[in-house]
Amino acid sequence: MRIVLTGAAGFLGSHLAARLLQEGHEVVGVDNLITGSQTNLAWLQEKDGFSFREHDVSTPLFVDGAVDGVLHFASPASPVDYLEYPIQTLKVGSLGTHNMLGLAKEKEARFLLASTSEVYGDPEIHPQTEDYWGNVNPVGPRGVYDEAKRFAEAMTMAYHRHHGLDTRIARIFNTYGPRMRPADGRVVSNFVVQALRGEPLTVYGDGSQTRSFCYVTDEVDGLYRLFLSDEVEPVNVGNPTEYTIRELAQEILRQVDGPSTLEFRSLPEDDPKVRQPDITRARELLGWEPRIDLVEGLQQTIPYFRGLVEAGQAEARPLE
Repeated sequence: MRIVLTGAAGFLGSHLAARLLQEGHEVVGVDNLITGSQTNLAWLQEKDGFSFREHDVSTPLFVDGAVDGVLHFASPASPVDYLEYPIQTLKVGSLGTHNMLGLAKEKEARFLLASTSEVYGDPEIHPQTEDYWGNVNPVGPRGVYDEAKRFAEAMTMAYHRHHGLDTRIARIFNTYGPRMRPADGRVVSNFVVQALRGEPLTVYGDGSQTRSFCYVTDEVDGLYRLFLSDEVEPVNVGNPTEYTIRELAQEILRQVDGPSTLEFRSLPEDDPKVRQPDITRARELLGWEPRIDLVEGLQQTIPYFRGLVEAGQAEARPLE
């Protein structure tokens, strides 16, 4: 297949591009490089079947020739990013999704939306199932991301119902692994960089809030299976094993074995207290579940960050 992949220069997008190329597909990568990195693209551009266009998909994108799939992964995806780029986040979720759906419609291509567990907000149902409508503050600072993705899902389903477009929706939970930006503000990258630099690990609240961390190769496998499936309704793609933030910090401290301690700060506004996917549908529909646990995933992730820290190319970026 010939696939257009937006957000191809991002952490998850670059791993997904590699998987698509490995499976024998041609990939047209698209990214405006606001949060994506040319470094993530350098090795991809050496591969046969990969091409790249620097473009903001909030404006229309025209692609010559046949297109079999449009995978829409473009968006700031961490709190520090979407708080820094709130308007861009809303535009790529709304206008960008509309434009990519239009491209898929024009080319009669299958469309996959990279949605997020953030559509559940600060959930009152635990673990989160796909039929839960969420608990989102639309006017809070996190609303720019949460509501952009909720709108994107609604637009995707409207194109499916009204135009008969072949669509997929993946609700992605916390993903980590090599090629994360050290200063992306996500908890894994923050903690690992802080530990490697011997700095205190920034924990918000008392660290009892929970997240579920999926290693990137597991995540990409679930996304690829969903793209190839016949499932139209949203599907949770994440690791169902739940950890408190304090447990994550302690495991990173154990693996890094440095002098760092924990530094506690106030919880950010609307920070979810729990986050855990129910992946019953992914197991039944896709035959998928994660294989790599947190201990092994961190063992594969920490050396990547260690190299950046030793080269003086990594600082943490906790929320202020």
